[in-house]
Amino acid sequence: MNTPAHLLIGAAIFGRPAHTPIVLGAFAGALLPDLSLYLMAGAALFVMAIPPSRVFNELYYSDEWQTVFAIDNSFLLWGLLLGLALWRQAPWAIALASAALLHLALDFPLHHDDGRPHFWPASAWVYESPISYWDRAHGAFWVAPFEAGLALISAVVLWLRRVPLWAAVLTAILVLAEFWIVRKWLFFFIDS
Repeated sequence: MNTPAHLLIGAAIFGRPAHTPIVLGAFAGALLPDLSLYLMAGAALFVMAIPPSRVFNELYYSDEWQTVFAIDNSFLLWGLLLGLALWRQAPWAIALASAALLHLALDFPLHHDDGRPHFWPASAWVYESPISYWDRAHGAFWVAPFEAGLALISAVVLWLRRVPLWAAVLTAILVLAEFWIVRKWLFFFIDS
């Protein structure tokens, strides 16, 4: 699932009540499982000037990158953090860990050949789903519009909830980003 959709869905489900610490926790939790990819790919592409084909065809699948992805995409680690947040009765941390777990649950069935080891450190197994959120050869032409619809519904929920102004503006930006990504991936970047 695209990151903007994760943020919108995570915030709509776990950003209640619409107070800044909880909404911020939900947005942050929905982002954190993808953050390492953005940081590592961004550094490789823009700082080290590594060609995109090498970044996404080689580095992405390298043991080093996959180890980082295993840590920030682990159901077990996020589950432990949720348990700690519940024990400490910290609403913002509950929203953060819950949104991260939702992110993983939504990603798990939507990665064909680019999944992560979601049960690290207990297992390095990676589920290879028959469905992909981005690859039309594996159903993205059907998944992406559904994802975009969920993102839009989530945005409406957030606006109706009257989230703080910063969150309402971020929500609008994320909706635009989601629709831009879906349009580009489905109609320009992916071969039939």
